[in-house]
Amino acid sequence: MKKGALLLMIFLLTILWGCSVNMMPSKDSWYAKHYFIMQDFEREAYKKLTDEGRRQFQTLFWEARQPIAREQFETRLTYIEKVFKTENRSQPWNTDRARVYLLNGPPASIDYRQNTDWVITAQRATGVTGSREVSDRSNEDIQANTAEIWVYPYQNHFVYYVFTFNPPNNWKLNASTYQNNPYLQALEKLNKDLTYGIIDEEAYKSKVEALPHK
Repeated sequence: MKKGALLLMIFLLTILWGCSVNMMPSKDSWYAKHYFIMQDFEREAYKKLTDEGRRQFQTLFWEARQPIAREQFETRLTYIEKVFKTENRSQPWNTDRARVYLLNGPPASIDYRQNTDWVITAQRATGVTGSREVSDRSNEDIQANTAEIWVYPYQNHFVYYVFTFNPPNNWKLNASTYQNNPYLQALEKLNKDLTYGIIDEEAYKSKVEALPHK
């Protein structure tokens, strides 16, 4: 490869990396925590609001949803802040595992691929709101695990999320997850709508439009 072409490729990759990083908010804590469960129109509207408009939006956001939605979100966020904090201490919700957990909740099971062998741990269902709760892994030995496979049922199929360990403390969603799971996006949309669905979208949009804009 010629030097000019190589420099151009590096430049383009730098731009793409910068765009992907900037897609995730960093300064607005509320926006960062709710980013993954927001609808596209909510993200666009939020960015155009004044500081006062954003404060009002944050109230409207949960008023537009069922009370159980906020309870589920806070329960999942508490778990994320406790278990996934080693990956990103300032924003533990901004990780691959946290995103999947916020959207889909606890997986039906987790397969751990370890340095020694496969260990399959079935999760036990709890009696709270029909959800499933995974075991407390705040003291997990991340050096012993090389991969995690989260399993979710969807219709008559299973959706698998494969997370691979990247030293010193990161878990990244493997590209094979998207290649081998044709139902993944459908599962996430379904769970997003079921858990965080908006009661009356048109009325909600009208209220958001009336908020103070920049």
